[in-house]
Amino acid sequence: MSLNLGRTEFGDPANKGNVLSVSAAHELFNAWVLNPKLQLHMKQVAHLMKCWAKEKENLNEADQWRWEMAGLLHDADWDQWPELHCKKIIEYLEQKEIDPEIIRAIASHGPIHFGVEPVTQMDKMLYAFDELSGLMHAYSLMRPEGYKGMELKGAKKRIKDKAFAANVSRDDIDDACKRANIELDMLIQFIMDRQANASL
Repeated sequence: MSLNLGRTEFGDPANKGNVLSVSAAHELFNAWVLNPKLQLHMKQVAHLMKCWAKEKENLNEADQWRWEMAGLLHDADWDQWPELHCKKIIEYLEQKEIDPEIIRAIASHGPIHFGVEPVTQMDKMLYAFDELSGLMHAYSLMRPEGYKGMELKGAKKRIKDKAFAANVSRDDIDDACKRANIELDMLIQFIMDRQANASL
């Protein structure tokens, strides 16, 4: 099953800045995403995107929501329409005349699958957080205290263990860090310090 989108241009530049309201985005999220594990993953990625936009990019609240929205909806169609993954949510957001940067970030969060290269910082960070966030969550589940007391050394050990969270692509994690010009250690620490709050 090919998920290649067959295009690299998304949305209309005239729609720059257009977003779904927080309530509308969550209404869509709740209607499309029924799997609790996937819901948590998407909330975690959304939280990390918002934190990065605020802390590392120094963006205002409106732009923080753009980043958060990209994270919240990046896998919105995976649960019910896996054969249309990315295609369905992209078409929906284009119909709603949403900012093309948000749509493109969603389209490029798995370049090997969707055929869209991450270009903007939003693209690159969504790609980076998507895989690594999932692995860090898996690691937290095997620890009695979850994220509390989690150390970089232990997290890196799990990344090197290809049998652990085997569905998480280590190649994608390495590729994403290189594209974003971010050290893996720094990204792991950023996630460890913030992801526990994503499900609150």
